[in-house]
Amino acid sequence: MPTPQQALARIIDTCQPGTLVVCGQVAGEVGDHWCQHHGDSAMTTLDSDSPNDAFPLPQTQDLALITDTLEHLSHEQGEILLGQLRNYGTHQIAVVVPASPQWAFTDFIGLGFRRQAELGDENSPLTLYTYNIDSYNHKRAWNNPDNWANPEMWGKAWW
Repeated sequence: MPTPQQALARIIDTCQPGTLVVCGQVAGEVGDHWCQHHGDSAMTTLDSDSPNDAFPLPQTQDLALITDTLEHLSHEQGEILLGQLRNYGTHQIAVVVPASPQWAFTDFIGLGFRRQAELGDENSPLTLYTYNIDSYNHKRAWNNPDNWANPEMWGKAWW
């Protein structure tokens, strides 16, 4: 199994972000390494004890990396953090969380995330969840004028 650092490094290398927001120790290490080798990139670091205090962010970020954070926040504060990043802050998000009853698979699916990988080892299992705004809402074949009851009304009337 890959380590969280390896998984996040793979994501950051694939994304090639110009702007990056990080929260948590591992995310900060990976983000620092990226910025040291890519001088044109900029990184914003959120305080993992109170990350929601940083919002609204000054600009939309390309990528957010979150580690060592959600397990220390209340569930409500964690949802607010992920929701703000998803809705206002970033194009892509990667979150690494340990197995815990506080954060279940359905919590992340409900926020539009996908389970990407199982990380760590059997003593400290971790899960990587990702969100990408470009692939979140896929095109549906039925959502066009040909498949509507009144195709001549497509785009003319909004209820």
